[in-house]
This record gives sequence, C-alpha cells and structure tokens, in this order.
Amino acid sequence: MRTRLRPADPADATAVADVYLASRKALLPYAPLAHGDAEVRTWIAATLLPAGGVSVAEVDGRVVGMVAVSTAPDGAWIDQLYVAPDSVNHGVGTLLLRHALEGLSRPVRLYTFRENHSARRFYERHGFTAIAFGDGSGNEEGQPDVLYELDAVDQ
Repeated sequence: MRTRLRPADPADATAVADVYLASRKALLPYAPLAHGDAEVRTWIAATLLPAGGVSVAEVDGRVVGMVAVSTAPDGAWIDQLYVAPDSVNHGVGTLLLRHALEGLSRPVRLYTFRENHSARRFYERHGFTAIAFGDGSGNEEGQPDVLYELDAVDQ
C-alpha cells in the first residue's frame, strides 16, 4: 500500500471534509465540533482549500489524510493534520508531518487538545515541545489545549 502526497485542489473538498469530520468524530469525542457538518464542509471548500498550504495523502486514489500549513509573523503553523480513522497507525500522519515540515521555516507551532494524548505523543516523538497550556478559552470547542513548537531544522 503506497501513500501518495500531493497539493490539495478544489476537487478534493469533499474528501478532505470527509477525513476531517470522520477523524474529529471518531478520535476526539471529548471535543465536539463547534460547527455542524455542512458549515465545516463549506469552510473547507470556501476558505481552507483556497487559502493554499493544504496537502493530501492518497492510498489507491482515496484521500486518507490532510495537512494544512500557514505562515505568520510569529513563525510557521501546522493548522490542521487529520488522518482517516481507518488509516491511523499506518504512517500517514508521519508522512504528512514530514512533508509539511520540508517547506516551513522554524519555529513551527501547532495546537492540539490537552486530552488528545495520542497526538501529543506523536508530536513529541517528532521533536515538538510543549511551550504553553491553555484553559480552552482560546478555541471554539472550549477544550484545554497545548501549544507545541519545533525549533530545530533537522527534525
């Protein structure tokens, strides 16, 4: 099973939304979505994909993961990284993360929910360090979160 990475295009909106929604619902049940499925699908098609910086992972022509990155004055950001539940623990997340990091200057930052222990282990395994802990007042879900940062370029 070979995973192919490529930039997302507008035709991927449905598949990207399917991965995002399935992952959020199956793997983050403690953090219900702040918006309904239709709103999420519209946001992905009308905002996330047109902004650029989104790549998808495909296996046999099926999108099984996505990563969205951006840059800001305070550094580069991994804004979204989601893998379809049936593709978790198959290396897709690692491929997407490495792909994203190739094009980003340091520092690279990201947020994850504090209760998302598997994501926290994943990012820490890849060299990210927790630099701040939030109480949830800064995200739409109201869930305590962790700000991670990667400084070294050789990660």
